[in-house]
Amino acid sequence: MSLYDFHCEYCDGTVREQIVDREPITHHRGIVVLENAPIGVCDKCAAHYYAAPVLKRVEQILTSATPPATMIQVPLVAY
Repeated sequence: MSLYDFHCEYCDGTVREQIVDREPITHHRGIVVLENAPIGVCDKCAAHYYAAPVLKRVEQILTSATPPATMIQVPLVAY
């Protein structure tokens, strides 16, 4: 059973589950990049949706006392 397969809130497309290689997810505690994440993607406009288990995993990562095994660097530049 999929947590997705619903109508997109931005267009008349349908949100389908898709496993993505890397997905940056912004949370009020920070940003996490998940690999091989099951997310919802609209089949028309490509809007991304996250089910509760994915967001709970992000929060778990950001509140854990143990840092992730892998970290990446992201450039920060003023516009």
